[in-house]
Amino acid sequence: MRTRSSLVALGVLALVLTGCSNEAGPKARPGAGDPGPDALPTKLEALSADACFTGPQTQLPKGCEKYVTEVGNTAGSVHKLAKAGKTVNQPLDRDATAIDQAVGAFRQAGCTTVPTAGGACTQALVSISTALTEVKQKVNQLATTG
Repeated sequence: MRTRSSLVALGVLALVLTGCSNEAGPKARPGAGDPGPDALPTKLEALSADACFTGPQTQLPKGCEKYVTEVGNTAGSVHKLAKAGKTVNQPLDRDATAIDQAVGAFRQAGCTTVPTAGGACTQALVSISTALTEVKQKVNQLATTG
């Protein structure tokens, strides 16, 4: 009986040791990253369907935090698109800068905790909406004219 339990213990030990190797398991996949300029019209369409875009004057600023973050992330893609050609698309790059500034104003005013509409936070949302409208028009025009 003692031999049998020793064999079982050795078998369990062998199984445990075979599970230990130099590999720590499956490798993490890299993040999705920037979807690139081809996906930009789709992203802009989704952002322009958000209530923080369609009615910035009536939205509670703290409820627009995710939207503002997404818009801020999109501005980087717009800058890249503006600089992708042989010459910089200055109007598009200026609109992306306007988004950056409006998102910055939203964050600097601490709007993620403001529970009521009005003031600097609502103005920042209006500015984001206006700049995003300009970007969307220019990107859609680029998509149709090449």
